[in-house]
Amino acid sequence: MKKILAYFSLILVLGVAYVGYTNYPKLDIITGYASKMVASAVFVADRTQESVNKCDNNFSPINLASIEVNEKEKSVSATLYGLKKNKAVYREGLGVVVVTDDYDEKANLIAPQRNIRETNLAFPYGDMAQKDTIFANVNYDLLNKAVDNSFDINPDRIEGSRSVMVIYKDQIIAEKYAEGFDKETVLLGWSMTKTITSTMYGIMQKKGMVDINAKAEVPEWQNDERKEITYNNLLQMNSGLEWDENYNKISDVTKMLYLESDMSVMQREKGLTGKPNESWNYSSGTSNLLSGYLMRNKFESQQDYINFWYNELFDKIGMNSMILETDVMGNVIGSSYSWANTRDWAKFGLLYLHEGNWNGEQVIDSTWVDYAVTPTNTSGGNYGAQIWLNVDHSEYADAPEDLYFFDGYQGQRVFVIPSKDMVVVRMGINNTNKMDFNAFLKEVIGAVE
Repeated sequence: MKKILAYFSLILVLGVAYVGYTNYPKLDIITGYASKMVASAVFVADRTQESVNKCDNNFSPINLASIEVNEKEKSVSATLYGLKKNKAVYREGLGVVVVTDDYDEKANLIAPQRNIRETNLAFPYGDMAQKDTIFANVNYDLLNKAVDNSFDINPDRIEGSRSVMVIYKDQIIAEKYAEGFDKETVLLGWSMTKTITSTMYGIMQKKGMVDINAKAEVPEWQNDERKEITYNNLLQMNSGLEWDENYNKISDVTKMLYLESDMSVMQREKGLTGKPNESWNYSSGTSNLLSGYLMRNKFESQQDYINFWYNELFDKIGMNSMILETDVMGNVIGSSYSWANTRDWAKFGLLYLHEGNWNGEQVIDSTWVDYAVTPTNTSGGNYGAQIWLNVDHSEYADAPEDLYFFDGYQGQRVFVIPSKDMVVVRMGINNTNKMDFNAFLKEVIGAVE
């Protein structure tokens, strides 16, 4: 009997050890996500810990983590059952990063040198108040009802819109914020950051710094079929490279975002599962390869690299609230981590609506905008160059075919509708109850005759 009990005890111990070993990476990702989200919201967005716990981290299994905020150190620690602890720290001008073994708190941090322009112009070309403009063809009652319908009237539910803005002919015709948010609150764009990365390549091409049809200069790829991958293939997510983009499990994307010091490495090391220009696969790793390793090598210094994003895009179009977060090694996390207020997200949409022209200055060529919204040949008509499309009406059946949009996790959207001269921004949280964006767009567009 004792031998049997000892045998079963051994089996039990081995079983517990196996479960612990196989699930340990999950603890890293849970505590990494929890600490990162609280730290960014508190130190970048100037929100309270209580607000973040209630409105951002209040879903399983993230809500299992215990959080400790260190205001003096500007850091956040997250633990889970005492088994795993992760720490995220704020770095001035660079946002928040999850601490890894390579993190050096004494490193000489290089923040962007901003070139913010002061103007006496009204929005969107300045920050002065707009002149009151009433459009005879806008049904404001219907429009306001459509906007109101996108907000959750139940204060006990954490999901719903945090901000909505509708711009028509460069005029704000609707703007609303949830309680606790206002026009100054910076909000996380998640994968809308990918469109920023694409735009930077448009700027580089305009300046002659890159040829998107050239093969990507990745040393690891030069001895196999990966050497045929072009910048264009990467921008269109059409490289054929292996990548698992799943946020609900231990996957390439979750390991990259919460375990890696250099987020441009993972995709570089992946092999092919398809052929370049013949295999579309959505990949945050691809975006970080573009925004990190490949782009960084175009500059002589880290300072020049980080300045370029701000001086050549954000500062030129008045996106003064924008903050790009970097990884431990200083790479811009071009897949996921950009923060800006709602009006600045709208300015980004307006840049595309106006074919890359900003108040007379051609920031990106109109040909780049045309390229970016042209369907990738293997995407089923749904994807351009880090921009989502509505060519086949598969997602937004009641919106115009020429609508395209910047898309971020949990329902972040900037919709550009050239045929209606409109930009629509919606920021918020969707986890279990998905917002009906098609109905929302139908109502908004329907209010403008």
